[in-house]
Amino acid sequence: MTPAVEIVNVARRFGAVQALAGVDLSVEPGEFFGLLGPNGAGKTTLISILAGLTHADAGEARVLGHDVVTDYRNTRRLLGVVPQELVFDPFFTVRETLKIQSGYFGIRDNDAWIDEILHHLDLAARADDNMRSLSGGMKRRVLVGQALVHKPPVIVLDEPTAGVDVELRQSLWAFIRKLNRDGHTIILTTHYLEEAEALCGRIAMLKAGRIVALDTTQNLLSGFAGLTVRLAAAELPPAWESRVVRRADAMYLLSLTSYAELESLLAALR
Repeated sequence: MTPAVEIVNVARRFGAVQALAGVDLSVEPGEFFGLLGPNGAGKTTLISILAGLTHADAGEARVLGHDVVTDYRNTRRLLGVVPQELVFDPFFTVRETLKIQSGYFGIRDNDAWIDEILHHLDLAARADDNMRSLSGGMKRRVLVGQALVHKPPVIVLDEPTAGVDVELRQSLWAFIRKLNRDGHTIILTTHYLEEAEALCGRIAMLKAGRIVALDTTQNLLSGFAGLTVRLAAAELPPAWESRVVRRADAMYLLSLTSYAELESLLAALR
């Protein structure tokens, strides 16, 4: 079976910074795949190469067998990308934005699908509002809608829930899960470890432009019997005092049992 996404020995350098250093990765059709890593790990660079926004210095990238450089037009039709940055035209309404995006792919008369997108993303009530009147979280949901208007088989989401409140995040993931059940391949980058654990069947971890771990979510997380976290904080929430192994001034060493616990700790400190 042709992989949904295939990355072969991809490298990319920006000046003195080696953003990607020989990345190999294959995502199967229908997978919900997680791409995790700290800021600067190379996640967005890898997505930019898939989307044709930047070219690799070496290696190859393919979407359902189509090379992202030599067969860009077909690749772009097969791919829907939700960027990390909020990019929007302030002169159009939400509905107009989705219709214009449809036009880029030669799609007409898809009002029913646009209505469904608006409904699932909780944007129906704001469909005729100007984009500049929306909150940051709503603008991000419009970006998700733009990535879906041409019904691509492969959907890439780069930090899609950043700035989105918890309730809307849950409705967004319910819609994305439905798309995955319907056969869409989903590639997710996120800083929310709990999201990756709950949603993704496999996870790759990027660090300094290299894949340092790649396995099923269950195998990857079960490999950690516990986590030791060194934390610099002026004050630790009382509920976490029982996890403190050692403290010195404003430094705490905590013992946790899962990445979900780590996400809960970070949420309590935000």
